[in-house]
Amino acid sequence: MSVEWPTVRLGDHVDSCLGKMLDKKKNKGTEQPYLGNSNVRWGSFELLDLAQMKFEPGEQERYGVKAGDLIVCEGGEPGRCAIWNEELPDMKIQKALHRIRSKSSLENRFLFYWFLHAGKHRLLEPYFTGTTIKHLTGRALNNLEIPFPPLSHQRYVAEVLGSLDDKIRLNQKINSTLEQMAQAIFKSWFVDFDPVKAKIAAKERWLAMQPMAESASPVCYAGEAETLPDLETYMNLAAMQAISGKDEEALASLQQEQPEQYAELCETAALFPSTMQDSELGEIPEGWTAGALADVVNLNRQSWTRRTIPPEIKYVDLANTKNGVIESIATYRSEDAPSRARRILSDGDTIVGTVRPGNCSFAFIKRPQKSLTGSTGFAVLSPNQEDLAEFVYITATSDESINHLAHLADGGAYPAVRPEVVVNLPCVLPCERLIARFHTRVRSFFDLAVVNRSDSSILSELRDSLLPKLLSGELRVTDTGEIVETEDVVSV
Repeated sequence: MSVEWPTVRLGDHVDSCLGKMLDKKKNKGTEQPYLGNSNVRWGSFELLDLAQMKFEPGEQERYGVKAGDLIVCEGGEPGRCAIWNEELPDMKIQKALHRIRSKSSLENRFLFYWFLHAGKHRLLEPYFTGTTIKHLTGRALNNLEIPFPPLSHQRYVAEVLGSLDDKIRLNQKINSTLEQMAQAIFKSWFVDFDPVKAKIAAKERWLAMQPMAESASPVCYAGEAETLPDLETYMNLAAMQAISGKDEEALASLQQEQPEQYAELCETAALFPSTMQDSELGEIPEGWTAGALADVVNLNRQSWTRRTIPPEIKYVDLANTKNGVIESIATYRSEDAPSRARRILSDGDTIVGTVRPGNCSFAFIKRPQKSLTGSTGFAVLSPNQEDLAEFVYITATSDESINHLAHLADGGAYPAVRPEVVVNLPCVLPCERLIARFHTRVRSFFDLAVVNRSDSSILSELRDSLLPKLLSGELRVTDTGEIVETEDVVSV
């Protein structure tokens, strides 16, 4: 049994305004970053690529945002919103966004969850204007009819659902850190060539010390007077330091305390060459190849047909894939699926958006859901071997690769590249054994990320199941802090 909360007009309980019109001819002041429609996701902000426009000093009050403001999309996906938490100072908004400040009668986090519920269940659509491109105007926003439970219940809804979203955000932060760790190793090994350069520098030191080694006096090495090791050992020790970040003393302790890990580190160091060579991609380690992704991947064109498509599919779209994160997966009956929902995605695939590649619509497919389907707007890269998967993903989605694709894209309002351009991205290819060692090193990072995403999916489903019950009052809190379901009291 739900409670019949009264409904109120939103405009009576908030102050709202639209952001500044983007007009290069009329705008004056200094160039400053602002939030546009594409920077607002459901419950979060994408702040990696902020555009700028001119603002005058007096416009901060009118167009600036403060902690706690609810930022709502006016177009694009009208109603999509997130609460600003001072992620960056002195931020402002463009006219494509509404800034909503709740009055004392309304909890802004409750309002966010109402928008989330309304967006999922199309409750906002009657308020939209426009036929082809939908908009939620300022007048329509103020006229929205929202449920209006007591403030104590509003806060309770925000706390319960907010705790779930906090855990989801923590998982996302951990996953971002895990991927950054994998990228840092990749950059050190395959872009900056740190272990190779460490060997080259060590060789120079070793040769400089040869006159000392030939004398009767012992050479100072590793902090003690001892015989200088042979060149190969000396270079390997330098590469081990570059790979592990440990100094000589720490490596000595590792050898004593964890001999297996030390032996593995030693084997990895031995795989790196000790000289460089010229190539069409610049100077690269000797024995490595200046090639293309096509040397290690296949362009996967597998697609569902009318005969093979399963009754239900999980659909990944370009708009909901950003910087390695699939923000949401839509479920469709086969007959209702968008026409672009055709590309079959498999474990180990890398997907890269070919439309507006500079938007960074890419992701790594790891342990996919059954019948996971991608937009035909993705280039799907399938590695030739399992242990190539992480190497391919980081190579194809590096800043250099994405910038290269963005530079090659053409087509006016929707610049794009062909999938063949993606698969032929230039790259430096080390020996297979070193790529396999990289796979072993970073695989656990991506495995843990899968677990975190699964946990977040469960939390998200729990939040979505609780949301309508909390909004309707089917679950509610009493004045004493007890949670009440219909007529029964359940534990807090």
